Amino acid sequence: MRIHKLMLGTALLALMAGPALALDVAAVKPGLQAEVAADYPHLLALYKDIHAHPELSLQETHTAAKLAGEMRALGLTVTEGVGKTGLVAIYRNGAGPTIMIRTELDALPMEEKTGLAYASHDKAMWNGRETFVDHSCGHDVHMAIWVGTAKALLAMKDKWRGTLMFVAQPAEETVQGARAMLDDGLFTRFGRPNYAVAIHDSPEAAGTVMWRFGATTTTRDTLDVTFLGRGGHGAMPHLTIDPVVMAARFVEDIQTVISREKDPVAFGVVTIGAMEAGSAANIIPDHAVLHGTVRTLDDAVRAKMLDGIRRTANGVAVISGAPSPKIEMSLDAHAILNDQNVTSRTSTVLKQFFGAQAVEQPAVNPASEDFSEFLRAGVPGTFLTVGATDPKLIAAAATGGALVPGNHSPLFAPVPEPTIKAGVEAMTLTVMNLLPKS
Repeated sequence: MRIHKLMLGTALLALMAGPALALDVAAVKPGLQAEVAADYPHLLALYKDIHAHPELSLQETHTAAKLAGEMRALGLTVTEGVGKTGLVAIYRNGAGPTIMIRTELDALPMEEKTGLAYASHDKAMWNGRETFVDHSCGHDVHMAIWVGTAKALLAMKDKWRGTLMFVAQPAEETVQGARAMLDDGLFTRFGRPNYAVAIHDSPEAAGTVMWRFGATTTTRDTLDVTFLGRGGHGAMPHLTIDPVVMAARFVEDIQTVISREKDPVAFGVVTIGAMEAGSAANIIPDHAVLHGTVRTLDDAVRAKMLDGIRRTANGVAVISGAPSPKIEMSLDAHAILNDQNVTSRTSTVLKQFFGAQAVEQPAVNPASEDFSEFLRAGVPGTFLTVGATDPKLIAAAATGGALVPGNHSPLFAPVPEPTIKAGVEAMTLTVMNLLPKS
């Protein structure tokens, strides 16, 4: 009798973990397309509003409040202030697994130059100084997709059962937000989800939907190097130790770590994105600070690159007769590793729904993303990509036209339609395919 109870319990757990049969895409497609089309005007207005009023990492109070209002209007139970500015919205629809659907809230400290009618002109304080703010990574698109997915899933709640956990995460750009939400009890306060899904836009043809098995983004280390010199008059460099010269030499020399120390076929990128030095044209400063990132996939490559960066920085200081530099490196984000089973199931329904517009992502995205923190916390999931660029621009670039602006470019301007529609359809299908059918 005890054996029979154990077998019954195992069967129930298997049922709770996911549906026995794949989603009937042909039956769902007309209703989903109609629902998304009906919702699109509202989603477009929401997207433009968020785009025009971006907020920086851990400052996303108005953005979070706007999304909280959207979710409350749909009948979800909303908790704000999770991980400082994040929010969680829960909807329960009978017995079944819990699916986490995640979006990001934050924008970047940079000036938008798209010329769009709804372009951002907002400013905020960042690292002690005022800066423009821009949703040039596309998180505004993700938020519109997130809300649209909630609306579509609730409109079709008679076709699935389970619990939806909508998570709006702060501070993705600084790779702090996922960890902040987890440390604030995300999975203890709201339950550990059975699956997690997210989507990111990219400069591929608008409406294209992509998936990738295994690693889909890279590991990111933050690099901060301070070169210590001796300041003095710009006309008397022989009385100084110029940290600007050291910084410039370092920026050039670290690329030899990539070209001469790393295996050419192994992925690795070092980028210096910011430099702080000096106060006037005729003063040689006493220090220069460099900020950058290191991207890798392989632990051995990462170790070699970090060691090479340290040796190069110290070597530059020795050449200049300067004190040893201050070198700080920290692992901020791990690579996103898509779950094989979840991704396989997802790719099947995406191909059925989108046809030729559903393709496997051919290579790892060299950017980094802290969605990986949720997966590393023990939740299997998948991270999808939706194209957001006008296909005409891509065709023109292929024949010698202007380069297509990518994420983090001040010119990055996603085409709202069909990007938002395709994103909502892809996410809705992914979630429904992981839930039992009513």
